[in-house]
Amino acid sequence: MAAKALSLAAAVTVLCVAAASAAYPASLTLERAFPAKGGGSPGELKKLLARDRIRHGRMLQSKDVVDFPVVGSYDPFTVGLYYTKVQLGNPPTDFYVQIDTGSDVLWVNCNSCRGCPGKSGLPISINEFDTSSSTSASTVSCSNQLCSQGILSSDSTCSGSTCGFSFQYGDGSGASGYYVSDKMHFDTIQGSSQAANSSATVVFGCTTTVTGELTKSDRAVSGIFGFGQQSLSVISQLASQGVTPKVFSHCLRGDAQGGGILVLGEIVEPNIVFSPLVPSQPHYNLNLQSISVGGQKLSIPSSTFSTSSSQGTIIDSGTTLAYLAEQAYDTFASAISNAVAQTAQSVSEQGSQCYLITSSVTDVFPQVSFNFEGATMTLGPQDYLLQQDSISGAEVWCMGFSKISGQDITILGDLVLKDKIIVYDLANQQIGWVNYDCATFVNVSTTTNTGTNEYVNAGPLSDNNNNGSTGLSIHLSKLASSIILSIACAFAFL
Repeated sequence: MAAKALSLAAAVTVLCVAAASAAYPASLTLERAFPAKGGGSPGELKKLLARDRIRHGRMLQSKDVVDFPVVGSYDPFTVGLYYTKVQLGNPPTDFYVQIDTGSDVLWVNCNSCRGCPGKSGLPISINEFDTSSSTSASTVSCSNQLCSQGILSSDSTCSGSTCGFSFQYGDGSGASGYYVSDKMHFDTIQGSSQAANSSATVVFGCTTTVTGELTKSDRAVSGIFGFGQQSLSVISQLASQGVTPKVFSHCLRGDAQGGGILVLGEIVEPNIVFSPLVPSQPHYNLNLQSISVGGQKLSIPSSTFSTSSSQGTIIDSGTTLAYLAEQAYDTFASAISNAVAQTAQSVSEQGSQCYLITSSVTDVFPQVSFNFEGATMTLGPQDYLLQQDSISGAEVWCMGFSKISGQDITILGDLVLKDKIIVYDLANQQIGWVNYDCATFVNVSTTTNTGTNEYVNAGPLSDNNNNGSTGLSIHLSKLASSIILSIACAFAFL
């Protein structure tokens, strides 16, 4: 970085000339849109002011940052999931839905749903969507373009004239129903210090039947909010309408309070590193190349992590814990046990590998590095271990990673994703991350229609009127230097 290269005036002149020479021919004929100084009337000044207001309006038009409240925790002994509130229909109805980057579709329970729980052990209300009660709701036909695209990604089916869906999840549960088009209401930040209530028409699932774990009421929610990148995902729909940028970010708190930050926009932090997404995959697959424990690379064949229809590494906020490819798990678990052989007592509890320790877990257990293409994700002990009971004053920590018998799929769930900023940059097909205190504020960037950037500041805020949920307090932090530069260039040539 150049500390003292030019004076401000000289710097503006150089940058403006450079910008002009890069984009336009060397010879230009300039004409005044308004009379020169001294040659106009008071009416001309009003025209100038009006012209500036229009120009500034163009400069500040932006794709909105949309924020959602985040509630819940990764801890399977308390909640075991993160969820948010969405508002659908006209008039709007609240639905609490699980945040799931491992699926594409937003779906909610609909009236007369078979198997849908009517109440929850969580501090939320369970509502059902009623198409007849919303003045803007309509069913989606099989001729709808999104339905046709959804068939290609297995997100939709067609029987008769109505577009439907039938999902089966990894835990054996299922959901089926039909698609509805209606208003989604959300909070946005639009280039000012004020959050605004906005809405857009989206297609979402109206679930009429659920099975398996989805029928249980202890941790029931009203649906699942899929954040995948296929056409039927809300993030893809809003981006295609120009409402939001094609990027979203979350920062999930790993402490006892839980909650966090979820925005349709890019969280900006200087130390974020990015790894490219594996192309043409239905999930957020990354190219995991190796794993290191305590700085030592493990002897795991790189082919173990290669991506195919039956293996690969997936980022999935809808998974509570984490899973390692079967061929890699034993080597990984043995490396952890060997690293703490002198400082922790190894025990087995209900089939899980556990450890008894009398010192701080961060002092006993090593750091783990997941080495991806172009970037490394560093895990502390709390990112791969789960604390359970204490025995005679000793803490019990158990392995939070498991293996799926007969499969070489690696899934990084909330246990790993918590306490990190995670950026899903779909426009550039990459995922970024950095370890972060998700109880603090973050900067969020959007790209304006003129290609410049705008930054807002976001952070968790308690919402006492919303069943103890958390939301976002967003206010304008600063405009990007490119906007300031464009204003300076305009004055430089007056």
